[in-house]
Amino acid sequence: MAQATAPRTMLGKIWDEHEILRHPSGPSLLYIDRDMIHEGSFHAFADLKRRGLKPRRPKQIFGVADHYVPTIGRKSSDAATPAIARMIDTFDENMEWGGVRHFSISSREQGIVHVMAPEQGITLPGLMIVCSDSHTSTQGALGAIAFGIGQSENAHVLATQTIWQSRPKTMRVTIDGVLGQGVTAKDVMLALIAKIGAAGAGGHAIEFTGQVVRDMSIEGRLTLCNMSIEAAARFGMVAPDETTFAYVRGRKFAPSEQEWDRAVAHWRELVTDDEAVFDREVTLNGSEIAPMVTWGTSPEDAVAITGRVPDPSAFESSEKRKAVAKSLEYMELTPGVALDGLKLHKVFIGSCTNSRIEDLRAAASVLKGRKAVIPAIVVPGSTQVKAQAEAEGIAQAFQEAGFEWRESGCSMCAAINGDVVGPGERCASTSNRNFVGRQGPGARTHLVSPAMAAAAAISGCLTDVRRI
Repeated sequence: MAQATAPRTMLGKIWDEHEILRHPSGPSLLYIDRDMIHEGSFHAFADLKRRGLKPRRPKQIFGVADHYVPTIGRKSSDAATPAIARMIDTFDENMEWGGVRHFSISSREQGIVHVMAPEQGITLPGLMIVCSDSHTSTQGALGAIAFGIGQSENAHVLATQTIWQSRPKTMRVTIDGVLGQGVTAKDVMLALIAKIGAAGAGGHAIEFTGQVVRDMSIEGRLTLCNMSIEAAARFGMVAPDETTFAYVRGRKFAPSEQEWDRAVAHWRELVTDDEAVFDREVTLNGSEIAPMVTWGTSPEDAVAITGRVPDPSAFESSEKRKAVAKSLEYMELTPGVALDGLKLHKVFIGSCTNSRIEDLRAAASVLKGRKAVIPAIVVPGSTQVKAQAEAEGIAQAFQEAGFEWRESGCSMCAAINGDVVGPGERCASTSNRNFVGRQGPGARTHLVSPAMAAAAAISGCLTDVRRI
């Protein structure tokens, strides 16, 4: 009689399928299905060339320029500096040298790697995916294991199609209830990180479950998994379901119609077994979450828009009190100040967190018949998103409201391509990080959802979108 296998989580099932061997000390040698690379990969390619190596499986490598690309044009010569232009050109040369799949800056399929990979069907349930960027975790929204790696690890993947990794602990985040009007996946993640802390998921992989997650579109789930990194998770995941299958079907790199039924049958088996045990459980009531905004220099520094800047003395540990005081000094805020109504200088809608078509629709719906009163830019997450937004009239809505409509790229999220927030300026941003200097030296960032960003642009201050 065959011995019954122990109940497994989704992470365990996918990990086991990709484990080639396990070292006696613990780490596993894993097979990698997709290696996604961007301009920063020049370090890895230099290493390969120095050692006389070539990419082992070039058709499983996908290169796209996104971090440094200009958003004001589609040529490398449009870049902010000659050095950045050379980096983009070097990337193109490395892609050709390696024979890998390549989406150049002028390609209709170009975009932020974490946006274009799902929309092209490069990301599929059950895959093991890496990229030299921490927000690779975004891809877990489709039921994949996806995580960021360094360039030395990237060189190893390019040369061998494998990587050594230690299996993380598991955390299940259950979000039940129904989200209220004006509340989005971005607000859910800011509420979660505020609850567990920016280090709250350290050493764990998060699986998101619950009614709120089941009701979310793939685009909302992508936001959840994208920001799992901001809680220090190794990556985030959502089990594949009918919503996933409908999203994937027919995309360029998805299974063909002849392969479809077999693929879906396998994907259905990836879900966590009923009796599987997680190392940690966290629950949220989605009905209690309000539109959120950050006040400090960490994503955990978040409260409802109806809240106020906290007093450092309200925190228990002396370390946290010092950190809060330092954040408030940098952000030039005083305890007790209401966040609703706080004056701003700029608005940025974009990034791998919130630049998909659903995000742009939500923001545009707030703008109808209204005008931005402060500078605001919109940077679509991909050239495909940009084209779709233009076809739907969304781009026109932004432009009529006074927003700048840009080409796709990481833009003001990373602030390494010429798009920056000035010193001392305060920006409402749909990106994922509000660290000191993240959007430029001295920049002050308030993380919000796309709809909240649109509301901020037309009011000139942080504003509860539910009033609009």
